Amino acid sequence: MSKRWWMDELGGAHIGILGFARGGQSLARWLAARARRVSVSDRRSAAAIGFSPADYPGIDFRLSDAQDTLPREWDALCVSGGVPREHPYVQGAIAAGLPITNDAQLFLEHCPAPVVGITGSAGKTTTTTLVGDVLHAAGETVWVGGNIGNVLLDNLAEIGAGDVVVMELSSFQLEWMNVSLNTAAILNLTPNHLDRHGTMEAYIAAKARILSGQGTEDWAVLAAEDVHCRRLAARAGGRLAWFGVDVVVERGTCLSGEWLALRDGGKEERICHRRDIPLRGPHNLRNTLAACAIARTRGAPVDAMARAIRSFQPVAHRLQLVRELAGVCYVNDSIATSPERVLAALASYDEPLVLLLGGQDKRLPWQSLLKMAQERARAIIVFGEAAALIVSEWGALAMKEPPLHIVNDLAAATQLARQLAQEGDVVLLSPGGTSYDAYPNFEARGRHFHELVMSL
Repeated sequence: MSKRWWMDELGGAHIGILGFARGGQSLARWLAARARRVSVSDRRSAAAIGFSPADYPGIDFRLSDAQDTLPREWDALCVSGGVPREHPYVQGAIAAGLPITNDAQLFLEHCPAPVVGITGSAGKTTTTTLVGDVLHAAGETVWVGGNIGNVLLDNLAEIGAGDVVVMELSSFQLEWMNVSLNTAAILNLTPNHLDRHGTMEAYIAAKARILSGQGTEDWAVLAAEDVHCRRLAARAGGRLAWFGVDVVVERGTCLSGEWLALRDGGKEERICHRRDIPLRGPHNLRNTLAACAIARTRGAPVDAMARAIRSFQPVAHRLQLVRELAGVCYVNDSIATSPERVLAALASYDEPLVLLLGGQDKRLPWQSLLKMAQERARAIIVFGEAAALIVSEWGALAMKEPPLHIVNDLAAATQLARQLAQEGDVVLLSPGGTSYDAYPNFEARGRHFHELVMSL
């Protein structure tokens, strides 16, 4: 069977789906009407996943599956984002020469509209959302999705050739990608997901695939102040734009005094004043500049950029104010699943902080975060699987202040934060670790924190 089965032989293929979270469920719905047969494998039960097999007629389910050996009858493998390359099914498919794909790849291969793809170690969702808002303000029919949470394969039948798609892409999705994008943006490249990719080099290689196969009329948008992004510029096959705060770019966006500016050669257009950005932190200034540079590749005018920026609201679980209680602000930054993201959160506040750290470690360095937390936090509360590691790192740095408090879980951390916080403080959930020790995803952790805070 051709390795391009999804283009010419899908109707005769038996497709296996590995993992049945949101992406796997979308794949099952889409493939059921197109493939000869579709099977799903997941190590969890239907009850643990939270679905009924009866809702997917015609699909074969292998639930509570040991997943030791790839089924011989499968012609191709669709993998969910959380499935590593080392998985026995993936290794079996590689050894057998079978096609391996995912929901993002299939969407890109069948999408009739131009696609803007956005990746990076941090800021993807905020930037993706803002790009969508700018293009909408410019009069475009816009579809926003991907790793942001909306599986675009579900919208494929509704998308027209005259529309535009703005798609957040993770390193997990990009690992299997071989489709070029009309606009490809890399926001930053800092250590992340090393528990999955193993090395920084492998992680960067996965991210860099977003630039693969671009033609001379396509666009790459890169961070001018990121050394890894600068090195990747040589891979851009088409036109190149940059964004940065402390540099002046030839083409793209940067600061001109206190103004966000769009530059192209010797021409400069002001977008808005930096105080018009309703989001906290220098990282969100960069995200905003990135969004404007990306939107410009689709022809968006500066007035549409300014309108979208001024009306933009923080995305859930990203420095999201949950509540103010007794003069204390409670902020949900559950998206901060790496120490690098916590550093950005700490830089966003001048107020004294009660910092909630923990979750599951991703084999990333904690020292820089802990040193900054020592300067910025009134108290630090650690919880979850990574607590022992954080305490060990703290001890290795011989730090005495601020107090480090150890609790079992997020509920206990929230209660203790209520006791420790003083009027004028910010209680900041910015964990630095993933949620998988206690929650299915960072959104579930953030929702639980919201519920805990609202019950105080």
